[in-house]
Formats: sequence, C-alpha cells, structure tokens
Amino acid sequence: MTNRQQMSALLGFATLIPMKRSQKSFGSEAGAEGRTQIHLEDSSAFCVNKLQGLTRLMADRVLVIGSGGREHALAWKLAQSPHVKQVFVAPGNAGTADNGKISNSAVLVSNHTIVTQFCKDHNIGLVLVGQEALLAAGIVDDLRAAGVRCFGPSAKAAQLASNTSFAKAFLDRHGIPTARWKAFTNPQEACRFIISTDFPARVVRARGPAARKEVTIAASKEEACRAVQEIMQDRMFGEMVVIEELLQGEELSCLCFTDGVTVASMPPAQAHKRLLDGDQGPNTGGMGAYCPVPQVPEVLLEKINDAILQHVVDSMRQEGAAYVGVLQTGLMLTKDGVKILNFKCQFGDPQCQVILPLLKNDFYEVIQATIDGKLCSFMPAWSENSTAVCVVMASPGYPGDYDKGMEVTGLLQAKELGLQVFHAGTTLKDGRVVTSGGRVLSITAVKEDLMKALGEANRGVAAIRFKGATYRKDIGHRGIRLLKQSLGLIYKERCVEAVTNDVLFHQPKRSIVSGTRSGSHSEIRGFAGFFDLKASGYDDPILVSQTKGLGSKLQVAQACKRHDTIGQDLVAVCVNDILAQGAEPLFFLTYFAYGKLDVDVTQTIKEGIAEACRNAGCAFLGREMAEVTGMYSSGEYDLAGFVVGAVERGQMLLGLQRADEEDVFIGLASSGIYGRGFSIIRKILLMSSLHYSSPAPGSCGDKTLGDILLTPAKLYSPSLLPVLRSGHVKAFAFIAEEGLLEGISRVLPEHVSAVLDALSWKIPEIFCWLYKEGNLSEEEMAWTFNCGIGAVLVVQKELAQHVLKDVQRHEEAWLIGEVVAPCHTGSHIKVKNLLEALKLSSPQHLLNNAVVESQHQPRRNKVKVAVLVSGTGTNLAALISYAKEPGSCAQVVLVISNKSGVEELRNAARAGIPTRVIDHKLYGSRSEFDSTIDQVLEEFAVELICLSGFMRILSSPFLRKWKGKILNASPSLFPAIKGGNVHQQSLQTGFKVTGCTVHFVLEESCPKAVIHQEPVSVKADDTEETLSERVKEAECRAFPIALQLVASGAVQLGADGKTCWKQEGQSLCLQGEKSDCASSPVMLEPQENDVV
Repeated sequence: MTNRQQMSALLGFATLIPMKRSQKSFGSEAGAEGRTQIHLEDSSAFCVNKLQGLTRLMADRVLVIGSGGREHALAWKLAQSPHVKQVFVAPGNAGTADNGKISNSAVLVSNHTIVTQFCKDHNIGLVLVGQEALLAAGIVDDLRAAGVRCFGPSAKAAQLASNTSFAKAFLDRHGIPTARWKAFTNPQEACRFIISTDFPARVVRARGPAARKEVTIAASKEEACRAVQEIMQDRMFGEMVVIEELLQGEELSCLCFTDGVTVASMPPAQAHKRLLDGDQGPNTGGMGAYCPVPQVPEVLLEKINDAILQHVVDSMRQEGAAYVGVLQTGLMLTKDGVKILNFKCQFGDPQCQVILPLLKNDFYEVIQATIDGKLCSFMPAWSENSTAVCVVMASPGYPGDYDKGMEVTGLLQAKELGLQVFHAGTTLKDGRVVTSGGRVLSITAVKEDLMKALGEANRGVAAIRFKGATYRKDIGHRGIRLLKQSLGLIYKERCVEAVTNDVLFHQPKRSIVSGTRSGSHSEIRGFAGFFDLKASGYDDPILVSQTKGLGSKLQVAQACKRHDTIGQDLVAVCVNDILAQGAEPLFFLTYFAYGKLDVDVTQTIKEGIAEACRNAGCAFLGREMAEVTGMYSSGEYDLAGFVVGAVERGQMLLGLQRADEEDVFIGLASSGIYGRGFSIIRKILLMSSLHYSSPAPGSCGDKTLGDILLTPAKLYSPSLLPVLRSGHVKAFAFIAEEGLLEGISRVLPEHVSAVLDALSWKIPEIFCWLYKEGNLSEEEMAWTFNCGIGAVLVVQKELAQHVLKDVQRHEEAWLIGEVVAPCHTGSHIKVKNLLEALKLSSPQHLLNNAVVESQHQPRRNKVKVAVLVSGTGTNLAALISYAKEPGSCAQVVLVISNKSGVEELRNAARAGIPTRVIDHKLYGSRSEFDSTIDQVLEEFAVELICLSGFMRILSSPFLRKWKGKILNASPSLFPAIKGGNVHQQSLQTGFKVTGCTVHFVLEESCPKAVIHQEPVSVKADDTEETLSERVKEAECRAFPIALQLVASGAVQLGADGKTCWKQEGQSLCLQGEKSDCASSPVMLEPQENDVV
C-alpha cells in the first residue's frame, strides 16, 4: 500500500473518486462533512486534524478559567463526563482543590502566552473561560490561534457584554427592543440628558478599563446625576457612561448554546440581585436564582428564542462576528413587550448553578458539538419535572468592604442532605475552608417542584456556618407568588362574568353570559369564583382538573377570520379530557391574550364558551384578559381554558391498569380534526392549490375548507357520563392533541397490544384529502390524525354490545378493535385496512385509483433532488427543511459545490446529506466540468436539480439532458436587463411591487417556464440592501413550494418550453389560468443559464 492508502485505511476513508483533468485532488469521506475535496499539499494537515478528532474521543484534560461559583459548577458538570480525564481550575477555590477529577492550577490566566504554554505542556484538550474580562481581552482568539481548542466567543463577539454602547447600538441597528439610552463622555451633558428626558433615565452604566461590574439604579434623577459625577469626574470606574431608561416589569435570564448558526435555548432562570429579602438593600452580583421560571408561558419562550436569541445570533453572524459559546440575555417583560437589559458572554453567576444541574446531556459533548458547528444534530435535553434553587451565602459587609479568613463549617452536613455546594470566595488555610471573597458559597437543591427545592436549599444554608453570613430566605418566592399569573402580561381587564344561580344540575338556566349550576358563586367584577361542592350533592368527591389550549388551530381561525367555533372547541377539549376519570365538569375559566382588543371577536369567542358550558352543564366562572402588544400583533390572540370537575371517590376510572386481553374498543365518531394535526395541515396547504376559502373537497355541500377544518370537537360529557358511571367501562380516552395511535396508547397497558380495523368505522372525507394531498403514509395518518375516531371506550367483550347500544342513543359509535396479546415486533397498536377505508370514504376524484388498488401498495417514493451551490445562495436551508416535512414529495440526497469550505456544505453535513466538491478550476472546459457533475448525479440517482446560488454557466449538452429537471430562483417578477441590478431597477423605475420567480432552466430563456412567483412590496424607505433581503426571504418561501409542485407531478415542462399543470389527468399549459399556484401570469425573462 502507498503511504496515502495506509493513511486512508487508518482514518476510515471511503473509496476515493479521482477528479478529471488533474491528479491534484481527490474525494474522501471526511467525517460528518461528507465527501470533500482534499488537495495533496494539504493532506498531511488533514490527517493531523482527523487524528486530533480521534484523540478527542478519548479522555481529555480540561482547563476552566475562573474562581467563582460558576467555575466550580462548570468543573463539576464537566467532571461527570466519561470523556473528561481531569479538570484544572485556574485559579480555583477551596471547592475545586483536589476534588476527585478536579484540581486547581496556579497558572497566570491574565497572560495569554503563559496559558497557551500551560495547555501545551499539560495536553489540555479544551479550555472554558468563565471570566468575561478575559473573553473581552481576546483570550479565545489567542488560544485558538495557537491551536488550543477553546469554548467561548471571540473578542469581537464578546463586545456584546464588554461594551455597553456597542451592544445598544447593535440592538438598535437590528430592531431588537431595548431600553432607550445614550452614551456620554462629558458628565454635564449626561446630567442634562437625565434631567430633560421624558422617561425615567435612572440607570447608569460605567464603561472603561476599570469599570465596575455593578450598574447604578438610581431612585431619582438627582441620584442618577450624582452617580454620573462620581464615575466620570473622578474617573474612578470608567471613561464613559451609558444612561438608560429604567424599565418596569419582571426580569428574566434566558440563555442558549450557539455555534454561530443554531440556537439551543436553556430553561429560563430568574436571579435575585438585591442583597436582602423583599428585594431590599444594594445591588449585588446575585444572591440566588431558580430555574425554570414556572410562570413563563411556553409561547413566550418560543417568541424569545426566535425574536431575540436567534435574531441576535443571526445578526452577529451577518456583521462578521459569529458568536460561538453561551449567550445570556437579561430581559425585562414590560407592558410594551420583551426588552433586552444586557448581555453576558458566558453563564451568569448564580444562573449557572441552577441551569447546569438540569442538563441531561453530557456537558462536554454539548460543548464539542457547539465548537464544531454541529449543534443542530446534538440539541441539549433538560429535566422536565425538576426545579433547581440556589441560595448564595455572602460575607458580612458585601457588596462593600468585607472581612476574610472566617472559617466555614457544616459543608459535610449539607452534602449529606443531598445538596450541591458550589464554592466561590473560599480558600484553604491549614486544611480548613475559610472565606476569601464577597460571595462565599452557592447552595443548590434540585427537587420536583419549586417549593420543595427552596425548602431543601434553605436547610442546607442552615447547616453551614461562618461568622456574619448574609443570605436571603425568599429566593424563588416571586415565582411561587406568580404561579397563577402570566409573567410579563399587563392585565387590562379582570372580568368574572358568571352570576349566581342556585339551580338544579339537569336544568341549567341561562345567565347574561353563561350557564351555571348548583354550587357556583361569583361576584360580578370580582377576582375569584366560588363553588360549593356540598350544594352540588357530592358525598366524598375527588376534584379533577385540566387545562388546554388549541395550538395551531387558532392560527387557522385567525387566517379564516372565523371565531365562532373556537370557544366551543376550547370547552370541549378540556371537558372531554376529565371524562377519563369519570368526572363531570363543575366550572370553567379562560385566559385570553391578544395584541389589540377586537370587541366583536372577543364577544364571539365568549358567547361560544358560554354556550358550550351550558351544554356541558358546568358554570362559566370567569375569564382573564390581557393585551400583550409586544408579543402578539394586531389580529393575533391566544386562548387557554381551565376546567375543574368532580367524581365520587368510588367511581373513578382506573384506566391503564384495567384493560386486558379480549377487551373491546368502542370508538365514538369525531367531528373533525384537532390537536397537532393542524401543524401538518398548514404545511400541506402551503403546497396545495387550495386555500381556506376554497370549496371543501368531497361532498360537503357549500362549505369551505376552512369551515371543515374549524368544526369544533364534540362534547361527550352529557351523553357519556351515565355510561361511564355504570361500572361497565374500564377506560376512556379523548383523541385530542395526539393522533389515533397515541390516543389509544393512553388506555393501553404495556403488557398488551391492540388491533383496530379501519373498515369498522366511517372516516370523514377530509382525512382522505389530507392523505392524498399531503403524500402521507398510513402510519403518518394514524400517528398524526384521529382518522374519524374522537374518543374510545374499553369494555369487556361480554358487555360490548350492551354498552354500544347505550352510547349509540346519543353518539355515532362502532366496535373498532380489541385488546390482544403483546406484540414483540413492530408497533404496539396496529390499524388494519386503513388505506382501503380511506378509499371507501372518498369520492372517486379524491383518491387516485393507482394508489388504492391494493391496501398493501407503498406510498409514492420521494423524488431524489440534488442542490448545486457556490456559497452565495440562501435557499438550501429552506429546501432541506421542506424535504423533511411529512407531506414532502422530494428528498435532498446530494449537495454539490464548485467551491470548498462554503457554509452550505456544513449545513448539508449537519442534516446528514452527502456532499461533493467539484472544483471548476481543475477542468479545461465547461463541458468537462459539467460531465463530472453529471456522473455524480447519476451515482446518486438524482431526478431533479435545484440551483441555489450556483455561480457557473451550465453547458448546452447538460441543459438538454436535464431539460425540465432543473429549477432556479430569480430575484425578479419582470424581465431584467442582463447583468443589471434588478433591485436598483425596481427602485429607480418606481415599481410598487417586485419579487422572485422560480422557473425551469432552459437553453433559451422562456417567460412561460414559470413555476411559482412570490411578490414583494417595494417600500418608500427601501434601499437596495433592504429590498434584496426581503426578496431573499421570499425566495426561501417560494422555492420549496415550486419544488413540491414539480416533485408531486402537479407541474411539468411541456415540449414547447411552457409550464404545464396536471389536473384530473389533463395537462394545462400555463397561459395564466393557474393563478392559484403561480402568483400571477406575469411574463418572466430568466437570467442567462439561470445563474443566481
């Protein structure tokens, strides 16, 4: 073997593919990046890098730089990894001194050269920098330049935390909300600004070489001016001050891992900055924290992740300062929405001490994935049913002058309580732990809820002693007080709109707003409702509660501007769920958040809720309304419901423990679709020619598709309660948020399986349409949708017919399956004949005959797609994301670039897509270059090609061979001058609309080869840059739609070079008649050879 072959064998290379025309390069399988081009002169370096990667799989030595509680927590979490052999902490503290894998180092961390040499001398495989001052000084840049692997942002990126004026200007540039501010180098100008502003300019931040960490939050403008004088006139703390608006609201810390592209958010934490209980006393570095923050709604966290964390990371990358590491944002939830207070470029302290204990993954592996740019394939997981609370113990006098050298005792007792004590200001003296800093210890407890965690942490604090220890006893109490509120929402109205009526259960009277029942009491315009269980006739009741939302179905209702069914739906999904325990609903409450109050919409929803409560026989006790302009735009709203029911202790359904072999399933008809199916529906409609206002498919009369989708869930409570309480039903499950299979699994013990026969019930036509239009498999249908079954009962075989007759008096129902012996292979639940049932439920024109000839016929194979790139395109990520959707007809199997090292190759590798680099410079002609591309396309059996920023002109033979199989996006709706700037033309000509066009690529440009267009409005203040950015965003939306149309066979290129649409077996050439899919029949002149 040659040396090269030996090295290839050593590193596990795949077969090498020689490149035409030159022997200077070869292809190889290079780890996760796929097959890339390696030049001979670079092969040695490549092999070294590969070996270094293999070395990292073995145990590493890690250096953590810092001495606080944060650094102890970092070292503690790293030491848990089997990949870590030893953790050095420099300079460390008493807690990191000779503690298992962890030990201290005296290396001078302020000298980057010395640190670098230390890392090389001690074979350090990874460095974590805890101190932000070192990040700002560029230690990461220096270590990486010397070949030392380091986790943290560059000095340029770390300016977010180190340079307040830079951070504020950055936020303003990118439209990310923050407090109003201004920077000054002159104290008189700063004071004039403070006095003259019409907002409370009372936050003073120092900036300069010696700037102190804490900010001054003044009680008045006069105090703010005094703070400026102290900082600037004496130059004690800084050479510049930043004056900020004092924001009011709840403060929150949201952190994330990021590799510069992907953002992996952490659970939110809330730190307590004031020294004393009740948020009294001076500001500190942090006296404690808790995580997660229970009162933050999931929808708000999603908004923060997308609109703030991801926005910041994307904007930093666009500015040439890609941010890699941990990013912490301090947020204020105000009446005007979420605003950024500050950044930290590492874990905060004490936030780190409550977040890392909840991380389920190997911390070391998460760091490596982040550094390698592979975070998207290694997203961290967090403990879902745990809460961490940290209480900080500080020296007397902190945050001012404090004594040192006081002995600390009780550490062993705290450890025996199962607590984690993170050291900060401690050192060892004569074998004893003594204080050496302001914040001395962080005592962290992890329990199943906030109250228990706080109690345990306080027990640990009580066990530890040192003279004058200062600590807070109320860490986390803000979260406990606010558990029944929604953090950051400013309440515009509190309405309890049920009035008292003492009436019989079976004869509910109508009040002004809602139906009520015996036992319900509320005060009009009050803040609470009361319910008297004794008055309801219960002897020994158990209360059962449930809370629900409607998810993506709300977005469909808002798109359709139809809100009359939403309230009914909300009550039904809540009430039906508590039936699983045989409970009847007693009272119902709602929470309604909106961007701007629409009285008509609000009234419509309220009436729907009230009507459904009357039908369910429960009281509508009240609703909470909140205007949240920073979170929802005008017309958007969110809705949640809460129901409380009761059941006599002896009548509870035992559910999962009672289903046995030979038991029978009774299925109740659903009224339509609910739950997570709407997420898939919205994506299917994106690719479909139908809209919400289109006539519903099948024989649905004059109803629209939106009408069918918004049909509310059936309310099973009135008809099923007598059946459930008869003692003949073993279990009940409402098939709501999940699909049929998962819903059934809720009532199925692990020791048995289930077999359902889809031919035994009627499947509504809408499910057949979704199956066909979404190109879904039978399994995807059963996992995603209820397929016509709204609820199931489990009964004994001998009682099945009797129970079925009782149910059929009020509901459409069938015997749909049985419980069988456990199946040790395949799915726990099997649905037979689903494809045949879909065929029988559908009009002939909905299901293709070829699809339903056999119930065993597999789903349509996805079309194999290759994407050609050059490093300048923006559509690849959108195409990859689309191809992963359940309804996608295409699969991206290959990405080819004519340039090595471009971002698209890394994106493809992260998504597990093979890549190839075919360098055009190594070929003597276009045809030779194209021939090599063609060979690789044939190797992967590619059927369609998408060009995404591919900057090479393809030859005529290549275009002829792939005619009708190459798609490209052009940044214009109208014919453009070749070589001209289309965005400049749009601005100069005064066009009000521009856009993008996805079209087939031909030898001769043809304006009739359009597949899909998306218009973009030209704004009065647009520049070429802003307009170009919006057109690129439109391309990312349009290209997947066009690819789906071609891959599904709905669109093809005719022999005359015109786009043809297939409808019911006929082909219609594009003459403007298919305006649903091509936004307009505008004539288009594609660019030469369609180069983007």
